[in-house]
Amino acid sequence: MPCSLDKIVRYYDPVLMNYHVTLIKSEEGYAVICPGLPGCCSQGATEQEALQNIRRAIQEYLGVMDTDLDRPEIREVEVAI
Repeated sequence: MPCSLDKIVRYYDPVLMNYHVTLIKSEEGYAVICPGLPGCCSQGATEQEALQNIRRAIQEYLGVMDTDLDRPEIREVEVAI
């Protein structure tokens, strides 16, 4: 029986997933962006806090993506430019 993409996405193991993030130091602390997940960003007073916060943001982002897959009105289409 073939495995559907839906099942692959739903049953990911977050321990095994790695995401590259960009840390930006400022006078207020650190901003952190996950380029692989558009709109997924966070911040923290220290680098360690910023990295902890982006981990949580990524988990929440992926949770929302998983929930959105249950909505039948959402489709992905390719548009040529």
